[in-house]
Amino acid sequence: MTYCRNRPRLHLQRITTSNDLLYKYMESLLISSFPEEEYRPLDELRLFTRDKQCFYNHIILDGDNPVGFITYWMLSNFYYVEHFAMDKRYRNEGYGKETINQLCERIHPIVLEVEIPNNNLAQRRIEFYLRQGFILWNNFYVQPPYKPGNAAVPMYLMNYGKLNPANDFERVKEEIYREIYNIENLIEN
Repeated sequence: MTYCRNRPRLHLQRITTSNDLLYKYMESLLISSFPEEEYRPLDELRLFTRDKQCFYNHIILDGDNPVGFITYWMLSNFYYVEHFAMDKRYRNEGYGKETINQLCERIHPIVLEVEIPNNNLAQRRIEFYLRQGFILWNNFYVQPPYKPGNAAVPMYLMNYGKLNPANDFERVKEEIYREIYNIENLIEN
């Protein structure tokens, strides 16, 4: 690991669509980091970044150098992390851990989706969040489709902070579905 303690502390910079270079960097990293069915249409993302005050689109910077991005929503009584990705050139250098630690210091409780751990990469992601203090909720959950014609994706929720899957799962799921995916109910098989 080449993580260097002497480098400038990472910081999150909220961007808008007028931050042309940083916004293009974020879009490019989103496309290269996630399957197409796991992110919304780019024109809709631009609209949310520009117009929705409860949506936060941040570039992760080391000094002036972009190393990743994170997007999240401020909902009724929790924050929902929609996407988080580090540039592949900077993975395994401590940037992800430092980013999540900073985010957890600023906002909580936090909820996010993770893939079902049926491959090594998905298991490593879950283990990463567990090491940062997140709790895995084993409740049945699907990520609704972002685009017409796409299938729902089986996932798990994880949280950091004072939420409990036994008491809060249904309320959290319904709010995510309504506010993030713009649906009232999703029939789950």
